[in-house]
Amino acid sequence: MFEEFRGDLLAHCYRMLGSIHEAEDLVQETMLRAWKASDRYDLARASLRTWLHRIATNACLTALDGRTRRPLPSGLGPAGDDPFAPLTPALDIPWLQPFPDPADTAQQRAGLRLALVAALQLLPARQRAVLLLREVLQMPAAEVADILDTSVASVNSSLQRARATLRTATPSLDTLREPDVAADRAVITRYAAAFEAGDVAALSRLLADDVTLEMPPVNLWLSGRDHFRTFMERVFAMRGGGWRAVSIAANGGPALAAYAPGGGAHSMQLFTVADGLIRSCVTFVDPALFPAFDLPPAAVTAVDPQ
Repeated sequence: MFEEFRGDLLAHCYRMLGSIHEAEDLVQETMLRAWKASDRYDLARASLRTWLHRIATNACLTALDGRTRRPLPSGLGPAGDDPFAPLTPALDIPWLQPFPDPADTAQQRAGLRLALVAALQLLPARQRAVLLLREVLQMPAAEVADILDTSVASVNSSLQRARATLRTATPSLDTLREPDVAADRAVITRYAAAFEAGDVAALSRLLADDVTLEMPPVNLWLSGRDHFRTFMERVFAMRGGGWRAVSIAANGGPALAAYAPGGGAHSMQLFTVADGLIRSCVTFVDPALFPAFDLPPAAVTAVDPQ
């Protein structure tokens, strides 16, 4: 009975926490708590879905107590202007992580766009919970009040404050669109081919003038096609050719998993595409993310049947 809600709970915990690894741990904790309390579950009071989300939400709120937010580099300061800046990882910062697209339901996939999850980090934990429960999971205010042990008036007030914060802090969310999956994927397929070939000129033709590039855990982000192109020239000069790019789906949009020359897992690149051009690329340089996407630690090469 609990297992059918695992994907729903995992997506919810990720939206709350911004970390796929922590979300997996919290879902396990939720399942254990639910199993131990199953004899006290009252169907007349709440649906099983609501009851499990109550446990998961409160587990997330406990986990978030006293923590700082999980940002992207663009959330910590202005864009840099030096594509040759030192690429020193800032490992003291708990960076936002990507999330593999759920295959189960549209409900699970809702609200997973990376820009939205990053913006949610600006909210206090309880406002974040209210916004997600009301607007992503579409729960009635009375159910949310029961989950959070508060009043309907308090839920409505928290929702208004959360909306106001997001509008003020991240106006770009107003124009956040659902991807045109086929068209966007075609752009990223061309990008992957140029990336594997080390063809910076072809790659650059796919970029918008104001494209942004960020690369956690390095606390640096760049804005503009020229900076992006120069940075990629630097990458290929440093590491050489022979990169592999594997198509994946993450946070509701097109993405690539990159394997460095020599075959080792290197990074995940998540893209925003509009009007046939790449508007942003967030590159997560963290091979530890690959298992969450069911990806091997090294690129699989074809075996010559001869």
